[in-house]
Amino acid sequence: MSRRKTSLAGVLMAAGMAVSSLTMAQAMPDTGWYLGGSLGQSQADLDCTGTTSCDDKDSSWKIFAGYQMSRNLAVEFGYTNLGEVTATTPSFFLPGFGTIPSANISIESSVWEVSGVGSLPVADRFSFFGRAGLYMADTDVSLRFAGPPGVVDDSDDNIGLTLGFGARVDLTRNLGIRAEWQRYMDVSAGDFDESDVDVMALSLVWRF
Repeated sequence: MSRRKTSLAGVLMAAGMAVSSLTMAQAMPDTGWYLGGSLGQSQADLDCTGTTSCDDKDSSWKIFAGYQMSRNLAVEFGYTNLGEVTATTPSFFLPGFGTIPSANISIESSVWEVSGVGSLPVADRFSFFGRAGLYMADTDVSLRFAGPPGVVDDSDDNIGLTLGFGARVDLTRNLGIRAEWQRYMDVSAGDFDESDVDVMALSLVWRF
């Protein structure tokens, strides 16, 4: 009889400690630092009129860090490689200059960004989120002509707005996965004007 009481008391004590630990874990503030990385596809709305070929899509990757200030709001910093846009132009005659040879064009962009991220939890481990912020882009443009003037390189940089939205699933308290669409508005490409660049990506997020 004494052993049964002792065993029962031990079980109840263990259960109580487990419930207490779970309650404390749930009560912990939903704040702290996090790191993450993403892979996706970018697409620029560059005007390809007059080209013989144009590829406005490429792979994209991103690394980021953020601070979760509350359950609903975070500030995030990131570096994103937007990939490369390529096109080919035919030769043409330009009065006063003669025949301009065909050329291969390459436009590569990367951005540093900071944004506010607002979250809307709809279940214990699932939430929607949106972002708004600023980016600083660095774009390299390369023209390789089939004849003179040969290779012409240029670069440009600009600051603009970025917007996005997506959904997050928390696999554990520390590890989550995000699916997101994000737009970088009016990324400058030198003499090739400006274009919005959209990125569809999947991210892994690790919270500390």
